[in-house]
Amino acid sequence: MFTQEHEAVRRTVARFVQEELNPHVDEWEGAETYPAHEVIKKLGKLGLLGLTKPEAYGGAALDHSYSVVMAEELGACRCGGVPMSIGVHTDMATPALARFGSDELRKEFLVPAIAGEVLSCIGVSEPGAGSDVSSIKTKARKDGDDYVIDGGKMWITNGTQADWMCCLANTSDGDPHRNKSLIIIPMKTKGVSVAKKLKKIGMNASDTAQIHFDGVRVPQKNRIGEEGKGFTYQMLQFQEERLWGAANCLKMMELAINDTIDYTRQRKIFGQSVLDNQTVHFKLAELQSEVEALRALVYRATEMLVSGGDVTKLASMAKLKAGRLVRQVSDECLQFWGGMGFTWENQVSRLFRDGRLVSIGAGADEVMLSIISKYMGILPPRTQ
Repeated sequence: MFTQEHEAVRRTVARFVQEELNPHVDEWEGAETYPAHEVIKKLGKLGLLGLTKPEAYGGAALDHSYSVVMAEELGACRCGGVPMSIGVHTDMATPALARFGSDELRKEFLVPAIAGEVLSCIGVSEPGAGSDVSSIKTKARKDGDDYVIDGGKMWITNGTQADWMCCLANTSDGDPHRNKSLIIIPMKTKGVSVAKKLKKIGMNASDTAQIHFDGVRVPQKNRIGEEGKGFTYQMLQFQEERLWGAANCLKMMELAINDTIDYTRQRKIFGQSVLDNQTVHFKLAELQSEVEALRALVYRATEMLVSGGDVTKLASMAKLKAGRLVRQVSDECLQFWGGMGFTWENQVSRLFRDGRLVSIGAGADEVMLSIISKYMGILPPRTQ
């Protein structure tokens, strides 16, 4: 599937991670934020923020396999928060705008996002609506040529730094799957406030916020695509987001396994290295095999997506497997580090904390299992 062009992207991202991200990760983790605008500006200059976006707006017009390559290489970053922040900007907040936004809207918001001049965030989850997207309460009512938006969003990655949000809001009453629209909200608009920055157990280099909307007025032209189609647009990009997240876990897990090999080879217990114990090297071999199996699933799903197939089942499987496997890899590797594995600065313990989010964000494991069950014919289909 991969061409010389894919490998060129891979090399560029790998070099960026090693030169621009990893030297600063410990500092950013301690600060519980990172200079997102500075980082995305550099990525924009490298042409990495619009790999799949239309050429007319500064993108490269490539297929989603290039995003998967970028996601996989970003996994070599020595924390999960920075890749997640970048992925929100490239593959969560901007895809619907690129596909369905008006020409005017794309020129105003997509062009600078691809150039790295602004940072975006996605506003779907709320305090009472996470995996159940249909139950959001944020309301956008029409007033003349504007929408007036009230409500709030929760767990917003890039929330304290973003310049604009792709916000899902109820624009009418009725069927919860047909009454929602995606609306671009500039974050400096009157009535938008960061209620608080959330302190998390992991992904610390990435800022996460709770956002309030109090009479926020934006023009109706800021709506992406048709009114009432927001739920559909969001579900469409969820599949790409889930594949991105699964791909992003691959190198994170491989690094944890390799770090553990190096450490257990040096660590001596009862006169021999820990790695010499069959239970240790057999377990590491098993974990590496599982990572390789996940990679094959991600690649297969990506091929299906690129060829125009319905990737919902495979993307859900990849997301489910990634979330569970990253927990297994980090936990079992951490055990082999002994007391050192329980220290805060340890890379494996960082993955232990960061990786826990994979089974929650972009649809919890239980939602993935429900989707897979429906595609297996076990449960009746629903609009989800």
